[in-house]
Amino acid sequence: MSVSIDLTTSAQAVRPSAMPAAAPAKRSLLGLSREDMGVALIEAGIPAKQARMRVQQLWHWLYVRGVKDFDEMRNVSKDLRATLDQHFEIARPEIVEEQISVDGTRKWLFRFPSRGAGRPVEIETVYIPEEGRGTLCVSSQVGCTLTCTFCHTGTQRLVRNLEPSEIVGQVLTARERLGDFPEADTPQGAIVPSEGRLVSNVVMMGMGEPLYNYDHVKSALAVVSDGDGLALSKRRITLSTSGVVPMIEKTGEEMGVMLAISLHAVTDGLRDVLVPINKKYPIKALMDACRAYPGLSNARRITFEYVMLKGVNDSLDDARELVRLLKGIPAKINLIPFNPWPGSPYECSDWDQIERFADLVNQAGYASPIRTPRGRDIFAACGQLKSESERMKRGDRLALEAAVAG
Repeated sequence: MSVSIDLTTSAQAVRPSAMPAAAPAKRSLLGLSREDMGVALIEAGIPAKQARMRVQQLWHWLYVRGVKDFDEMRNVSKDLRATLDQHFEIARPEIVEEQISVDGTRKWLFRFPSRGAGRPVEIETVYIPEEGRGTLCVSSQVGCTLTCTFCHTGTQRLVRNLEPSEIVGQVLTARERLGDFPEADTPQGAIVPSEGRLVSNVVMMGMGEPLYNYDHVKSALAVVSDGDGLALSKRRITLSTSGVVPMIEKTGEEMGVMLAISLHAVTDGLRDVLVPINKKYPIKALMDACRAYPGLSNARRITFEYVMLKGVNDSLDDARELVRLLKGIPAKINLIPFNPWPGSPYECSDWDQIERFADLVNQAGYASPIRTPRGRDIFAACGQLKSESERMKRGDRLALEAAVAG
């Protein structure tokens, strides 16, 4: 049985005439580079000679100790804490809801400010515990522009890009909720790796196309991989793209993270339907960009994601063409059983057919693990994330989740 924890708070209505004037928005320190944080401190009146030391202090408290209030920074003077609080914030996303699957997968519905006119925005982030690793699936946009026809997220229009602070905030909040900071306790009964860090891997595979929010994703991942902070190895960070070809080489040069490609079809005709960005950047251009990916080697392979759709892309001829396409590219293929969602026109391939497909690819020398579906009962599986889900009546949504789980 999945568990759903509603963490929303109700606010008392306030008459418009009684509402105080909005205070100027404070700048978030989360997601800033060391250099940018130093400049921000100097602009706030902190002497330039102190700025570097203060950055080191803040970096430690934010990313090593995981504090979320300036008053918790015990080696920072009271006056300086007041100055920091006057000018900056280190707020993390508001947790609207936390759902826990029967298999230990956790999904959070996070809420962020509107960043301008309009309502606050919401996104989903997923934690997948396995033996020896804990993977956090992070979102880069509110909604998506790509309209991949098998993906539930693609049915939600793009609202805006997430800021670096909002991307980093997902990692910090997940670690906090799991007890993955020093002196923190893991929730009783939580399914987590038996040893090591609870969030050991980050995948940019949540809502949105990361390469359409390139600068913010780059800034956030630089913080996540900083050796004196969150300190995740770049080999444990994977960025997934549907194929924004002009940005792929730049990603390898400037971010240096592992690359995953949402492929899903081996002909342009079918991929044009499943992944419409293929009309702009067809398969040959995508494969050429993969072959040129900086740092590509047998130790740093590209992962190709391939969702298995019954009668659509799962024939043995498709498998043979996949092997031909990938010739010469150090790669592995993740075969993803299709995860159903309400209104989808597709079905998951039969398990025997998935295994035959995998065997053919394996025999050609490519690792082709079949990804175990995780979190289906809470709509946390690959392709199921959609922040608009909370707009359904709670009873209707829980009934849908129960039906999918069954």
